[in-house]
Amino acid sequence: MKKWLGILMVGFLVMMLAACGEEASSNAEGEESGDSYKVGLAMNTLNNPFFVDLKDGAEETAEAEGLNLVVTDSQGDPGKQMSDVENLLQQNLDLLILNPVDSDAAAQAVVLANERGVPVITVDRQASGGDVVSHIGFDALRSGTIAATYVEEVLGGSGNVVEIQGILGTNVGRDRSQGFNDHLEGVDGINIIAKQSANFDRGQALSVMEDILQANKEIDAVYAANDEMVMGALSAIESAGRLDEIKIIGTDAIDPALDAIREGRLSATIAEPPYFLGRESIHTALQVLADESVEELILLENTLVTEENVDEIETRSK
Repeated sequence: MKKWLGILMVGFLVMMLAACGEEASSNAEGEESGDSYKVGLAMNTLNNPFFVDLKDGAEETAEAEGLNLVVTDSQGDPGKQMSDVENLLQQNLDLLILNPVDSDAAAQAVVLANERGVPVITVDRQASGGDVVSHIGFDALRSGTIAATYVEEVLGGSGNVVEIQGILGTNVGRDRSQGFNDHLEGVDGINIIAKQSANFDRGQALSVMEDILQANKEIDAVYAANDEMVMGALSAIESAGRLDEIKIIGTDAIDPALDAIREGRLSATIAEPPYFLGRESIHTALQVLADESVEELILLENTLVTEENVDEIETRSK
């Protein structure tokens, strides 16, 4: 009897050990999947369609990849973004994706993540300091150059131009303006008669454009460094009854701007689809977490959009 009890006990122990081995194996497999990683996405603002689309691209891709993504909204406040990053880093993040409010202020957030041993990816706007594994964005200098080239062509190399600038504390705002001005400085017949920042904000651009319209009776073209501002400028120009005399170009290719091109109210924009920035940031994050090598600078393609190709532009994943 004791012999049979001993055999039964041995068999039971073997079964228990096998079950524990299967559970450990299952846990190990889970740790290798996207579900085991937590990634923070610190957005500069969600009060702008461009950045909402960027967030959507990241969230939808993260869900498809089984990645735990935590999103914060800094509401355009560098101080709040620093606080957001501090809170995210307390949640045992594996990686931080940072969409800076301000390039200089963002450096402090990057350094903090570096000190915690958390790799950082920046998206759309760069940080001025700290160790960033990869930056994902569009070539802002090229966008400014594309806009200037378009203005030169539609004006035939002669005319008065207004530039509405973005946030000059960001690399995107500075580079779009530099690309635009560098090109037009070589065009003798074109004069930039006014340039003013509206901080990438539609309401500010409306007010800025109203003042510029009152001060300048001859304006041939307006370039705004993003489509939120171009929609504000467009409203001011339409209210002043001067739409027929002014060519207007923006940047980003958000839906309201594309609709305005289809309606013949907006001349052009430059496609920098934010959805794809969000999607690429997650793909890059997964590569970093898998210890794969990634490019330090990943630039997506930007394209001029006019009535001729507006219906061919893809701005979101199908």
